[in-house]
This record gives sequence, C-alpha cells and structure tokens, in this order.
Amino acid sequence: MWSLFAALGLFVAGAAVSVTRGVQELIHPQPAEHFLLGYVVLAVSFVLEGISFLQSVRQARSEARPLQRDLIEHVMATSDPTLRAVFAEDSAALTGLVIAAAALAAHQLTGSPVPDAIGSILVGVMLGVVAVVLINLNRRFLVGEEADPRVRSAAIRALLEMPEVDRVTYLRLEVIGPRMVFVTGDVDLAGDDTESHVAVRLRALEAKFCTSPAVAGAVLSLSAPDEPALQA
Repeated sequence: MWSLFAALGLFVAGAAVSVTRGVQELIHPQPAEHFLLGYVVLAVSFVLEGISFLQSVRQARSEARPLQRDLIEHVMATSDPTLRAVFAEDSAALTGLVIAAAALAAHQLTGSPVPDAIGSILVGVMLGVVAVVLINLNRRFLVGEEADPRVRSAAIRALLEMPEVDRVTYLRLEVIGPRMVFVTGDVDLAGDDTESHVAVRLRALEAKFCTSPAVAGAVLSLSAPDEPALQA
C-alpha cells in the first residue's frame, strides 16, 4: 500500500510538475545562464543515482538467479515493491538526467529555450509511464495475486517430499507480502487414521510447512479419493 502511495506521489506529482514546467517554458521562454553549474549538478546527480541503481541491480540479480529469471523479468514479477520502486526510480532518474543534459546542451548551442522545455516535457511523460506501470503492479498485489508458477511447483515438490503426504490435489499460494505467501491446499495423507488423528496430523503438517520463512501461514484439507493429483 505504501509503495502504491509512493508511486502516486513521486512519479505522478513529478510528472505533472515536469510537464507543467516544460509547457510554461514554451509559452513564456526565458534565457538560461550558468550552463556550467547546470552540467555540474547533472553530473553529480548522475553519479549518485548510478550508485543507487547499481545496488538495486545487484540485489535484483541475486534474487533472480535462483528463480531462473532475467533481471527485468524479476523486477516486474517480484513481490518486493521496494526493490521494484527503487529500480524503476533510479532507471527513470538516470534516463531523465541524460535527457536533461542533452536538452541543456541544445539550449546552449542554439540559444533557444525550446529544447530545454521539450526535454522537461519528455521527462514528465517518462515519469508518468513509470508511475502507471508501478501503480498497476502494486494494485495487482493488493487483490490476491497468486505466486509465480515456479514457486507453486516448488511448493508441490516440497509437500510431496514429506513422508506424511501421498498426493496433493489442490494448492494455491497467495502473495501477502515481500517474498511471503499464504498457502491453502488439499492433500492425501499416508495411512488410514481415524478422523481425530487426521486432524492432528494436518495441523502438524501445516506447522512443518510454515517453518519456511517464505510461508506466512497454511491451511490444508483432505483430498477426495477421486481428485486427480497435481504434478510439480
């Protein structure tokens, strides 16, 4: 939720301000001065944003590798909104700084403020696109987004590897936080216990499954005899 608000505030407000500033500059152009100072500010900003961007890339790659995802795929699919927001913000910032530097250079060479104004509008449009993408992704995770199919397959394999479980006939993993899921499913327990013993075994199986730091909770029920088994 807070990452959704951050996308609204940082990108939508930033986009609106940038586009408004560009339009005002087109309507009421003003000559610029101190170009060198502008280049210095842009260069320092690029270095600082670049350091932050490299850190986010390093973290995203380390998380993507075990899941066999490429960098962009993982950033778009991850349930960690902070990582996605930092990566998107830094990418947009670096791109915006390049656009701003090019616009400032064009302003200096031509003496016209029009390139600077157009650059501001382009940066605003880019921020708006990033905002829409982030808002949509965060919205999806607020309304019961299911975990990645590869994570679901891994969960099925983990259950089937437990000696207590013969079959898994239903399994749903719902994302409830960064790298956290809630599990509901139907399993066929090994053996032929009485109802009271089965209830105890199910609770024990749920507790065993929840020992994983990625599982926030689990609710397991018994499978019907005619239900087909799931394959990992």
